[in-house]
Amino acid sequence: MNFPVSPETLAAAEAEAELPRSRPRGRPSRGRQAAIAAIALVAVAGIGWKTFSHSEADAAPMAPAVVQAANPLIRDVTEWDDYVGRFAPSKSVEVRPRVSGAITQLFFKDGDFVREGQPLFTVDPRPYRAALAEAQAEVASAQSALVLAKSDYARVAGLKGDEAMAASEVDQLRAKVRAATAALAAADARVRQRSLDVEFATVRAPISGRISDRRVDVGNLVSGENGTGATLLTTINAVSPIYFTFDASEALFLKTQREKAEHKDAANVQVRLQDEAAYRWNGKLDFTDNGLDPRSGTIRVRAVLDNADGFLTPGMFGNMRLAEGGTVKAMLVPDDAIQSDQARKVVLTVGKDSVVAAKPVELGPLVDGLRVIRSGLAPTDRVVISNYQAAIAGAKVNTRRGQIAADPKAAAVVSGPSAPVAAQATLAN
Repeated sequence: MNFPVSPETLAAAEAEAELPRSRPRGRPSRGRQAAIAAIALVAVAGIGWKTFSHSEADAAPMAPAVVQAANPLIRDVTEWDDYVGRFAPSKSVEVRPRVSGAITQLFFKDGDFVREGQPLFTVDPRPYRAALAEAQAEVASAQSALVLAKSDYARVAGLKGDEAMAASEVDQLRAKVRAATAALAAADARVRQRSLDVEFATVRAPISGRISDRRVDVGNLVSGENGTGATLLTTINAVSPIYFTFDASEALFLKTQREKAEHKDAANVQVRLQDEAAYRWNGKLDFTDNGLDPRSGTIRVRAVLDNADGFLTPGMFGNMRLAEGGTVKAMLVPDDAIQSDQARKVVLTVGKDSVVAAKPVELGPLVDGLRVIRSGLAPTDRVVISNYQAAIAGAKVNTRRGQIAADPKAAAVVSGPSAPVAAQATLAN
């Protein structure tokens, strides 16, 4: 490699070489050292000059970044409002005995599903059977008395002339017939009452549902008197169907009332449990309370869900979504395309001049990995959907045609800076 050296430097070097060699060998003169240092300095300067003189020429302008761009996806979307509520039984009964006595038999296991009319407990029936036999004997006695009274009255009722009896005696015999008839009716009533006591000695399930644990074991005395003061044996909850209760806003109450006035179908609801990612339990609204809570401005609302297998249990919490917003046309972009600009949410778009621009947008819910854009975008905008780090607002980019598609398998996990400001949504069928 050749480096440019000035003529003055060469002349100085030659003069130094021609100087008389009178100095001792082995130690160069000061002039010779200076000449060598000058030559080295010139060489270094030449290398630097060559390097820096060619760096600017060799540096070429960077090529624009390549990104994919696509128009927002336009789809029909069903918007949902989210609520948290609790499951409740559609029926709940406290099982209490209707007769008193000792528990002699038990016919269920704690937590079983029981059918209406199924035997649960047996209260010792022997005293009630004896009382029934006594009542039946009273019926037989009353029947005999009635037969005799009717016979006596029949003998005098047809007599005439001298054989006729006084009217007062006839009236007495007629009254005896009536009294005997009433006594027989009372005896029959006692038989029916004693029969009920015998029947009530077997405590049966009043409804179908899941039974709780027994509160009384075999051998304990129970009381069946004083109505609700009777001994509590167990409880049964009807869980098919099952209710889901939650507190809703006044706006939902007004909407429900207007739909009833227009004879519209009840709103659909979907519920997911605490350990579920999908809303797999479907139902309908069936009840709203008769007044709003003035302290919170909310009203109690109830939905009914099918629960044929009995999996759902009263008391469980669930997340419910209600199709309050209906089906609307919505613009969808990938959730990754949403960026934060201080307090704003923006989407990067590419204009006709291939320059990137940031557009502030209002976010909606997340749908299958796509974010609903409520405002800020036009259907004709080209949205950057890849290589987000290289797409800088104001920079020029090369674009490739992309496509936005929904991913039903995308987990609907709400996190990160693009968290929704509205409820959830699903693509309409």
